[in-house]
Amino acid sequence: MILVIRAILVDDEQLALKHLENKLNELGTVEVVKTFSNAPNVLKEMKHLDFQVAFLDIEMPGFSGLDLAELIQEGKKDVYIVFVTAYRDYAIQAFELHSIDYLLKPIMKERLEKTVMRLQEQLLLSDKSSVNERDTSPSLKIFCFDEFTVFSQEEPVKWKTAKVKELFAVFITHLNTSMNRDSLIDLLWPESEYQKAKIQLHTSISHLRKMLDSVGYPGSLTFSDQCYALELHGFQCDAIELERVLADYTDVDHDTIQVFEHVVQQYSGDYMDKNGYEWAAAKTQSMRQKLLQLLQKMIDYYSKNEELHKKQHYLQILLNYNPYSEHVLQQLMHYHLDVGNRGDAIKVYHDFKKQLLEDLDILPGRATNELYESILVIT
Repeated sequence: MILVIRAILVDDEQLALKHLENKLNELGTVEVVKTFSNAPNVLKEMKHLDFQVAFLDIEMPGFSGLDLAELIQEGKKDVYIVFVTAYRDYAIQAFELHSIDYLLKPIMKERLEKTVMRLQEQLLLSDKSSVNERDTSPSLKIFCFDEFTVFSQEEPVKWKTAKVKELFAVFITHLNTSMNRDSLIDLLWPESEYQKAKIQLHTSISHLRKMLDSVGYPGSLTFSDQCYALELHGFQCDAIELERVLADYTDVDHDTIQVFEHVVQQYSGDYMDKNGYEWAAAKTQSMRQKLLQLLQKMIDYYSKNEELHKKQHYLQILLNYNPYSEHVLQQLMHYHLDVGNRGDAIKVYHDFKKQLLEDLDILPGRATNELYESILVIT
């Protein structure tokens, strides 16, 4: 199997750079993504480039290829390095940096072919490793936003009863936390006679354990000192991922914005909203508040970086989840003014006013009305 390899080339000598590019193009198995004549430009742009190998000239003024290789591998651990130089003396240093090969100028076609074959072999091995990792990826996928659903091996889990499903939802909400048996009874069977509810709990626990055993998580539900605890490892859950991302990344910036966009996209509705679990109300409110705060940070980021289209997109999402917020409405009105859409600014005000009257029987506040009045007098 022949792979087309995506590469960048770096050499401060334009003739040498063009010579290498031509040689690689002649082979037909390497796509030159971009060429660079200095290291700083590589560091500036590499986060936005998709490449698998970097061909680096070693002798460059101010910033050697050896130094550049270290920084590339810090940012992109899976990128292979091929050094290009006129001097054999650098060979030991080059291979200490885990380069895959070392080419001497002038580059001969036959020698370059061997390098590319070596790269293809390594990339094929990497692809096989990735497939193996996918084959052993988590079989359990849990979705908490909008509606609580659970999949095993891409198939929906079949629940013995609705209460078994709800019991699992409680454990997921309180994952890795001991829950007293009587607290579970109070949550799930609040109006049942205690002894009857106790039997229902034990029956549901038994069915839940069988389900967990069947999907590859035996022994994950334990009982000790009148408390149950669910401990899961190697699974996926949208709500847990959102909380983990917010804990790991505090700032919205160029390095984290795509991560935040991903988790916001997963937020398809409030926490277990369609299930109607009364005990989940506090978690629902907490998750929604975290989302609102994140959305505002993202909007501030897009505003600062003048990405106005994305600013509007996430302002609209924020208003959908916080429909009575005059602060959000005012931001949206200002956005429309900034891009010259005075009519849209007026429209969103009237839509907001209508919704306040219909839902809450109130009118917008003074600041919002003053902003609206100021728009009307714009000529």
